[in-house]
Amino acid sequence: MAAALTTHQLIAQHRPTLDRTLEAIGTRAYWSPHPEHPKAYGENGSLDMAQGKAAFDALLGTRLDLGQPGTDDWVGGEVSPYGVELGVTYPHADVDVLLPAMRAGQRAWRDAGAQARAAVCLEILKRISDRTHEFAHAVMHTSGQAFMMAFQAGGPHAQDRGLEAVAYAYAEQVRTPDSATWIKPQGKRDPLTMTKEFTPVPRGTALLIGCNTFPTWNGYPGLFASLATGNAVLVKPHPRAVLPLALTVQVARQVLTETGFDPNLVALAAERPGEGIAKPLAVRPEIRIIDYTGSTAFGDWLEANARQAQVYTEKAGVNTVIVESTDDYKGMLSNLAFSLSLYSGQMCTTPQNLLIPRDGIGTEDGAKSYDEVVADLAKSVGGLLGDDARANALLGAIVNPDVRTRLEAAAGLGEVALPSREVSNPEFPDAVVRTPVIVKLDGARKYWEGADDEAAYLSECFGPVSFAVAVDSATDAVDLLRRTIRDKGAMTVGAYTTSGEFEQAVQEVCLEECAQLSLNLTGGVYVNQTAAFSDFHGSGGNPAANAALSDGAFVANRFRVVEVRRDA
Repeated sequence: MAAALTTHQLIAQHRPTLDRTLEAIGTRAYWSPHPEHPKAYGENGSLDMAQGKAAFDALLGTRLDLGQPGTDDWVGGEVSPYGVELGVTYPHADVDVLLPAMRAGQRAWRDAGAQARAAVCLEILKRISDRTHEFAHAVMHTSGQAFMMAFQAGGPHAQDRGLEAVAYAYAEQVRTPDSATWIKPQGKRDPLTMTKEFTPVPRGTALLIGCNTFPTWNGYPGLFASLATGNAVLVKPHPRAVLPLALTVQVARQVLTETGFDPNLVALAAERPGEGIAKPLAVRPEIRIIDYTGSTAFGDWLEANARQAQVYTEKAGVNTVIVESTDDYKGMLSNLAFSLSLYSGQMCTTPQNLLIPRDGIGTEDGAKSYDEVVADLAKSVGGLLGDDARANALLGAIVNPDVRTRLEAAAGLGEVALPSREVSNPEFPDAVVRTPVIVKLDGARKYWEGADDEAAYLSECFGPVSFAVAVDSATDAVDLLRRTIRDKGAMTVGAYTTSGEFEQAVQEVCLEECAQLSLNLTGGVYVNQTAAFSDFHGSGGNPAANAALSDGAFVANRFRVVEVRRDA
């Protein structure tokens, strides 16, 4: 067993990282302590590429015993979107036993203070970072992400988002001093003097409901925000993506044990096939915080029914890009093609609707008609994905049959500008890999040859599906953008324009409707990617999500400050 660690040791070790993170969220400048390149690992205790793959392979077919109380069964059944049966089994919990056990250690965790909790969280993240290559394979084979994306988004980018949440949590907790002396003058009489103590008090046990597509990236902000503010965390992974979060729980329990805290402050709630434990867990009185990423329907249910808990949801939206004009036509097409293709569009930030004036757009090479723009975009996507090896590296695999069904149905919604094609993966022949489909719709007519265009483009079609929507004018595009954000929500908005006046109009809509906007992206930054410590993921201000990753509001209501005052 590893030697015990004191919180003083961890504070000394990790305080510089915490300070640097606090500086980064204050300046919003680029920074990350977690390397993005696979070759950066293999020293100072971290696993290199071969060691990480070997560690992942060693997990297959094993039982992941976390030593949790209340284990009454062993469950599993994950099958990789690449066709590999993982064969890992996990503890199934009797929550009537597990939840009281999780509460037992919360007093000591509360009393440790914000700095000690932050240091423990940073140690957990450090150990996860050392195993980034192992975690990358776990993310890849549960989400269907291609390896490099699983490595980066499931590894350093997820760790960055977890660290960001810890920093915000720490900042909010230390905003109020631990103690104060209060003296009120009374004229000729003796002053009134009191001593006052202020303690951040956790709400209670938090429930993290994980998602299939980004189990660590979407899971770490809520997990670490709750843990850093003193709450125990019960992790309920998506049934098809248990392994990455189970490994996270394993690491957290090890660090808590070594630092003298109760390991049951973090626990796993895996489920039997079809058991559906999220709903009954969400309404239990012990659950006081819920973090959820997934469908709008279940997110709405949580917000309406889990009334005893503070609920943070990232649901679904209809992400929109307006193309009005550009001075870099080729760069615009290339940027959009990559955004539409990355991870087969299985990102909550991927553009769905491309609003293009039917009379065309202005470019540095003159006017381009609506049909030309759509055809050129289709050609750009086709060129990007024309080589199967490159296509596999960008697309990954279709994560579940529902995405494939939506993709196949989309071709019947309108004129297909770019048909989806099947891509073979020689390494994983059972993987379902498909290129994006682009469908032309009409934003001015509700019906197009008997099909309801508006119903199509105003509904989220999660996956590699995009609609090129013809609108009567740029003004109509702005109006449709406003209606889309207000009624359906949006995680991202993009616009291309050379007009300062039009740019201002789009910006005003996004400010009023609370949506994150990217303008004129033509280089290596894409509308569906965000950088921790600098970019906010979601806004919390439109129907797509009620929280932003991360800001003060994401952490501040996970605890309350309780005051004890005495006469001096």
